[in-house]
Amino acid sequence: MMIQLTGCAAQRPDPGAEAAASTAIGLGQAIEFRTDGGPLDELPESRDVLTLGDAVRRAATTDPGLQAALARVRIALADADQARLLPNPVLNFVLRWGPGKPQIEVSLAQDLIQAFRIPRQSSAADNRLRQAAADAVTVALDTVAEVQERYVAVQTLESLVPVYAERRGLLDKLVATARARLEAQEGTRSDLTTLEAQRVELDVDIAEANRQLQEERLRLARLIGEPSGSAAWRVDPWIAPALASNVESRWVDAALQNRPEVQSVAWTLAALGDDAALARLLPWDGFGVGIDAQRDDDWSVGPSVSTPIPVFDMGQARRARVTAEQIEARHNLTLAKRKVVEEVRVAFQSFDASAANLKRIQSELVPLQQQRRQQAEDAYRAGQTDVTALFLAEQDLRAARARSIEVEQQMSIALIRLQRAVGGPGVAASLGESPPNTQPATPVSSAPLAPAHIVSHASNH
Repeated sequence: MMIQLTGCAAQRPDPGAEAAASTAIGLGQAIEFRTDGGPLDELPESRDVLTLGDAVRRAATTDPGLQAALARVRIALADADQARLLPNPVLNFVLRWGPGKPQIEVSLAQDLIQAFRIPRQSSAADNRLRQAAADAVTVALDTVAEVQERYVAVQTLESLVPVYAERRGLLDKLVATARARLEAQEGTRSDLTTLEAQRVELDVDIAEANRQLQEERLRLARLIGEPSGSAAWRVDPWIAPALASNVESRWVDAALQNRPEVQSVAWTLAALGDDAALARLLPWDGFGVGIDAQRDDDWSVGPSVSTPIPVFDMGQARRARVTAEQIEARHNLTLAKRKVVEEVRVAFQSFDASAANLKRIQSELVPLQQQRRQQAEDAYRAGQTDVTALFLAEQDLRAARARSIEVEQQMSIALIRLQRAVGGPGVAASLGESPPNTQPATPVSSAPLAPAHIVSHASNH
């Protein structure tokens, strides 16, 4: 009987959370689930250069937040297995003493309604298991995006420091020239004081940049599992990123299909559909059948039935609650899809605008400012102008170079957020043009996708 009833429930799905997370973030190896809490510092790898790929791999394989999310998947797995089990039968034994022989009553009862619930309970548990897997993928994407942004911050500050150093060297030369002109009674004390003040201000800027750089290195060290490490590795030089596809609609479609946040809400809605079906059985909770046996002089045996009488609680409150939860989930699904579209479009437009700005700065603004600064320096050395014109030209050149580095950072951050918005670097990579005479790329997520009819039409109900 137990085999027959439990067989009504479909086999529990394997959510493949580790594989889905690895594929979404574009990791070449599977993420291993750890049963231990992990050390404060992971075993360091002997390296002088920390590449972005190494940083992502270290973070994905050691992040305790991701491991906790995978543990929640195991909790959902246990709930799915539990939902497939029949409740234990209840044995009642009564022994009475009085005049005459002791009386014995024995009954064995089984909750029949609970057995009827198994298919729906297991379906709801399976949907929540898939939801937990989608949530784990979300944690993995957030972890990788944070690592990428911290890595870009380190790259940016590493690029800014040489710009400040170049500016410092030029100011040293200008201070020496101003002092020589003053001693030759060809310059003014004001010029020398101005340059010396600017040199001190530049020293403050260099110190601030180094402080921020060290902070970003320490944050990155924590993300890769080495919070106590020296964080003295070098990072890769910045390379201009490129989009896998320059068609915005492709990014939006891929995001709606692959974003785990949308899938999570869709699976929640599917589970609530099972809860609504279970609510119809609520008034009959406790309905059971069994066998009663009683011994007086002889044994008497017979079947027994116990059933609630639905007079006060007809299940209407529970059904109303589930209905309200379904309505909430439908609205949450619409909200999640709208946010996905917004995030993709904002990141896509930001990347496109940043790339255009970077090209304009590097090909037009910086060369013009270099030419202007050289002209001002030549005029100052020839005694044709005072230091003000040279100072302003150098300031503008410095601002142009710093702006170029800032736009480079904006461009990288925009791409990181675009990849996060579409569902991860793995999904973004699949948007590249397929080679001729090849089959389209297969879906990147190995976890079961949310029901298509729920994702597409839930907001219309």
